[in-house]
Amino acid sequence: MSSAPTDRTRYEVHPVHPVIAEVTARIAERSAGTRAAYLERVTASHEEGPVRRGLDCSNLAHGFAAMEGVDKAALRAVRAPGVAIVSSYNDMLSAHQPMQEYPAMLKGSVRKAGGVAQFAGGVPAMCDGVTQGRPGMELSLFSREVIAMSTAIALSHDMFDAALLLGVCDKIVPGLLIGALSFGHLPAILVPAGPMNSGLPNKEKARVRQLYAEGKATREDLLDAEAASYHSAGTCTFYGTANSNQMVVEVMGLHLPGASFVQPNSPLRQALTEEAGRRVVTLSRGEEYTPVSRVIDEKAIVNGVIALLATGGSTNHTMHLVAIAAAAGIQLTWDDFSDLSAVIPLLARVYPNGSADINHFHAAGGIQFLVGTLLNAGLLHEDVQTVAGPGLHRYRQEPILSEGELIWRDVPAHSLDEDVLRPVWRPFAADGGLRMVAGNLGRAVIKVSAVAPERRVVQAPARVFTDQKAFKDAFEAGELDRDVVVVIRQQGPQANGMPELHGLTPALGVLMDRGHQVALLTDGRMSGASGKIPAAIQVTPEAAVGGPIARIADGDIIRLDARAGTLDVFVGDEELARRELVDSPPSEASWTGTGRELFAALRRAVGPADQGASVFGPLTPEHFGAPAHTLNPVEVSQ
Repeated sequence: MSSAPTDRTRYEVHPVHPVIAEVTARIAERSAGTRAAYLERVTASHEEGPVRRGLDCSNLAHGFAAMEGVDKAALRAVRAPGVAIVSSYNDMLSAHQPMQEYPAMLKGSVRKAGGVAQFAGGVPAMCDGVTQGRPGMELSLFSREVIAMSTAIALSHDMFDAALLLGVCDKIVPGLLIGALSFGHLPAILVPAGPMNSGLPNKEKARVRQLYAEGKATREDLLDAEAASYHSAGTCTFYGTANSNQMVVEVMGLHLPGASFVQPNSPLRQALTEEAGRRVVTLSRGEEYTPVSRVIDEKAIVNGVIALLATGGSTNHTMHLVAIAAAAGIQLTWDDFSDLSAVIPLLARVYPNGSADINHFHAAGGIQFLVGTLLNAGLLHEDVQTVAGPGLHRYRQEPILSEGELIWRDVPAHSLDEDVLRPVWRPFAADGGLRMVAGNLGRAVIKVSAVAPERRVVQAPARVFTDQKAFKDAFEAGELDRDVVVVIRQQGPQANGMPELHGLTPALGVLMDRGHQVALLTDGRMSGASGKIPAAIQVTPEAAVGGPIARIADGDIIRLDARAGTLDVFVGDEELARRELVDSPPSEASWTGTGRELFAALRRAVGPADQGASVFGPLTPEHFGAPAHTLNPVEVSQ
């Protein structure tokens, strides 16, 4: 990383926006007890020198028994830092298939840097694209917790002084990071795989999907379009949760600068992967020792939220970032998202928020231009720690190969395509792409970046369903060909694991294109694939715990107003409270098949969406070993 900027005077430093400063300060104040306790615990776990030196001989011998040559000798002599490789590789997921070769690359680069890397463990990796609309999707959100626990198991052997976390998609990156934060004394770098080459334009794919929903295209037409869109190794090219993951964690300082959107199987991708191995050894010891607990602080969390808002990213991160923050002892709320969204301009148009894909975004200047323009406007915290070194200014530079050597250089000061990526002074919209709505139906999230301004207020009669099939049957029967707020309930975390409902989009799009007022209201998820349909999602409290959404009846007038931030049903509060509940979540006896019965304990333990939909629960100082009043405050910079 010697070619990355080390002197911040190369760039003008701007004071942070007062709203960003205020939100960050209140997060720090709210989190003082839990954050201090977390830092005290992880700091106590750090040891100078390889941690495995504390193992008994039998324990240590088990840890290097299968190793060979110089690696075995180094492990036995306890003279080199140990690096854990934790990977989500499988060859069914296009995004993770390129990672098959990464362990060998990383072991070699770690060895050259003076360390020893071992493949410490694999974590599961579901594909929401495969499970969309199927029972397996009901395990998707819970897989984040399983991944976090699997990461913890991989790191639990006390053999490691740093970690390389290989993952890209949906619940996988948050799960890896939550698990790593339990070992916050270890440096950790996230190692991505990059997006696939651009295929069939996403807008054309969506057009064929909608034609199929109307019966105007055959299954073969649809399969041809899907296969032309999802056609090779790498992340899907639309701006869903997978690519939002990459955006957010890079701006939080967990990737090497510019690593997110370099395509698989390219020389630059290989060079960045190998550099991650070298860099994590440097971070594991000496003056540059940088544990992940120091990278993920209140300012980094706020930077992640800002990156999400400025690009119209996935709504899933209104849960994932809350859960990630909690794992670091930081209490992030939906109010924080809402207040930040009011001052963060929308600077990117990437499908479904526009016609471009993530490769076009990267070519226009990508994360490096985005970070630069936001820093110039005081809309990001510059004074953070990253895996590249102190200061977010390092992420203004892009990696290139020069005569076979990996170096970093400045990106152009202007966007190369303002239809895709714009500077702060010329945004697509004055505020962020995500908003919170609240009213007598509870609280919900709505992604407005892809919703036309004239579609952001909908008032129409409700039609209530408790599963996606019933909705599709009603659509095909012509029962929804009118103004309608489609209510899909019993889809929350405690009901059935909170599946994504993206499969509803084509039919809802047909109704909208026929001139009707249409909206979706659900306690389920819609993901980063949320598009032109105004959708109030992740409604809290959910129907399964008796939230007001459970008492909506067909024909009730619902008003969703994304401009004013309101969500109401025009029924008196007393009448609404008197209504009997007419449906319920699946019983444990019926929530079976496709492995769901194995996740019953997680379903019983999961918390609400606005607290991260986590089974780990809200963390208190006692989780970290001491009551808050016994702990000294810890400065954010520590």
